[in-house]
Amino acid sequence: MKFRLIYPKWPKLARQTEFHLPPHGPVVFAATLPDYVVVDFIDENLETIDFDEPVDFVGISMMLTVQVQRGWEIADRYRAQGVKVLFGGIATMLHAEETMAHADAVFLGEAEGRMEQVFADFRQGALQPCYNFQGERPDIALVGTARRDILNRSLYNHKGVQMVDLVHASRGCRFNCYPCAVAYLGGREFRPRPIDRTIAEMATIDNNRLFLVDNSLAQDTAWEMELFREMIPLKKKWCCHPIEDKPEVLDLAAQAGAWYVYQAVFDTSDYIRERIKRYHDHGIGVEGTILLGLDSHTEDSIKRLIDFLLEIELDLAEFTVLAPFPHTKAFDELQQQNRILSRNWDDYSADKVVFQPKHMRPERLQELLEYAWTTFYQDESQNIKMAKLFQQVVRKEMADNTFKPRNRELVRQTFGREQAGR
Repeated sequence: MKFRLIYPKWPKLARQTEFHLPPHGPVVFAATLPDYVVVDFIDENLETIDFDEPVDFVGISMMLTVQVQRGWEIADRYRAQGVKVLFGGIATMLHAEETMAHADAVFLGEAEGRMEQVFADFRQGALQPCYNFQGERPDIALVGTARRDILNRSLYNHKGVQMVDLVHASRGCRFNCYPCAVAYLGGREFRPRPIDRTIAEMATIDNNRLFLVDNSLAQDTAWEMELFREMIPLKKKWCCHPIEDKPEVLDLAAQAGAWYVYQAVFDTSDYIRERIKRYHDHGIGVEGTILLGLDSHTEDSIKRLIDFLLEIELDLAEFTVLAPFPHTKAFDELQQQNRILSRNWDDYSADKVVFQPKHMRPERLQELLEYAWTTFYQDESQNIKMAKLFQQVVRKEMADNTFKPRNRELVRQTFGREQAGR
């Protein structure tokens, strides 16, 4: 059976450097498929869909709200040709009712242990309109090694630099943050994978650079430290979401190859200042994720926040505005207050203001988003800051003899000819 799995295209942030990471959801999903299924994967961000090429069954994997309308368009075109379409992924769960109008079946929840039945139903002509397993979490030990073999590896590089591969060590999140849908999607119970299986998967990845896409590693100190201890022999270099702010944890993370973290910076407190310093003291870079438009934000407070980011010497910063995604506390609150201005999901790219801010006009918040990007990068461009982070990882790799230059000219430009020729 030829199963075409499609990841719909979506626009990058307007001010973000254009690069593409290999998607995680589709390769994890592909690992759950029956052995008789031949997967033809298309990342529409980098490849073109040939709608005339025959396929038996189509799956559409949607991670982001900004992907859903394109996903529906793709499905409508295949269904007009008589091809059955199955939807899954995070954004499918957030927009399930709307998506059902464009689908032969939607799958809601985690796929492990459940795809045999879905594909058996398809083969028997008895596909169900909705397979709803939300709230019925499979045994986390069933999570297998992702099917990275379905990817066209040559597509995932930026100016000759190999992009990170994505992997996860846990699911669920015990936090329930205001703008986040994870509590709805994966539950508030922290569910770590068996560490030996996670390490085994990391060891199979033919890439020294990883992105641990767990919602937060800072959920269980003992587990986190054991994970890092087991990662040390791999000599991988990796980025992740927050690491627990304890010296013993940060020290192990550094030994395990921590390269940089995505750290939310939500205020100008001494706690944040010291938190960033402790990362840096352990040789770990920081990309600040800065969300603008919270009800506590005024024009003056946003400008003070940008000044603060420069003071604490973040390595990079990514600025977005609040997007009230369905099934978040933000959506529920703003909808109740009649402050949501757009239900066009193409606008939910986190760089367009789709709600009424509390202390300013929507247009002014949009202007402040532009101000934030411009001010933070006015003295040193985003490309230069990214190059400095790249220098950090190359130095770490050179120190333990794991550096594999794929583009020597790029390395010469970054480090000079002497180091590039080593």
